[in-house]
Amino acid sequence: MPRLTPPTPTRSRIMAAIRGHDTAPERLVRSALHRHGLRFRLHVRDLPGRPDIVLPRHRTVILVHGCFWHRHLGCPKGTLPATNRAWWVAKLRRNRARDRRNVRDLQAAGWRVIVVGECELGAGRGTAAQRAMRLERFARGLVRKVRGA
Repeated sequence: MPRLTPPTPTRSRIMAAIRGHDTAPERLVRSALHRHGLRFRLHVRDLPGRPDIVLPRHRTVILVHGCFWHRHLGCPKGTLPATNRAWWVAKLRRNRARDRRNVRDLQAAGWRVIVVGECELGAGRGTAAQRAMRLERFARGLVRKVRGA
């Protein structure tokens, strides 16, 4: 097996600057939930994986996944970097394993888990009006899932 080398200091600095919470996709989802009257807690430490959004009243958690970090397959943002591929494959594989473990543990504890990929929001495509309509459709669907309809 080839030796896995960590990324260069420059790559590490760039990747470390990427936020782990309060990301733009997460803020869009929170805003949509709030607009529809749903109240929630953020990053609850007592739950496995510290879910992004927790709706205790509905016993539901929402995980907002970035397509790169969580290897959303089939998404253009889910591609591997061209350099140091072996290290990235191992790293992203561990991320996905951790995601599966967290979802399993949350479900075992009686929580309904909804995973939202950043590409599902479609925030970067189309005109402002198209984005607003797309986000509103997404929000209505998400609210139906949360309320169990």
